[in-house]
Amino acid sequence: MKILLRRDDVSPDKSDNLGQTPLCFAALNGHEGVVKILLGRDDVNPDRPDQLGRTPLSLAAWSGREGVVKILLGRDDVSPDTPDNNGQTPLCFAALNGQEGVVKILLRRDDVSPSKSDNLGQTPLCFGALNGHEGVVKILLGRDDVNPNKPDNDGQTPLSFAIKQGHAGVIALLQPLASTTPSTT
Repeated sequence: MKILLRRDDVSPDKSDNLGQTPLCFAALNGHEGVVKILLGRDDVNPDRPDQLGRTPLSLAAWSGREGVVKILLGRDDVSPDTPDNNGQTPLCFAALNGQEGVVKILLRRDDVSPSKSDNLGQTPLCFGALNGHEGVVKILLGRDDVNPNKPDNDGQTPLSFAIKQGHAGVIALLQPLASTTPSTT
């Protein structure tokens, strides 16, 4: 790779037909060394979204690449809460796929909103509940700024998602909270 990057006719930030750059692929696949090399260049945009609006950080969060997430978050030019075209943030992607380590890393940041809704009104807690990720649900419920009863645009709450999918562990976590918190925030 270093040989290729020395060539003037090789663009390390060139995207494919879906708008994904070499940094996107390195982030998605957890290639920390490659990520560091690419980020060491002035001609690589570390926060460049693909055609779906997914950034390298979103892709690393999706696939649970904790090391890459830490590297990207260590930069001032990477926004940790940027939504994609569907309004889903890196935290949404991590919650959706049960990436507990990435969820914890992202939640350490003051500039990451744990209750930010996507275009359908679904929050990271909804995604964790929908897919039965008890660990993610526990982490999110441990925060005071997460409303366990916040409905999406169709009026469905994290509890209703867990019930629809039959995720007994998540239901047990959410059910005691179902009547204690107002659902308007």
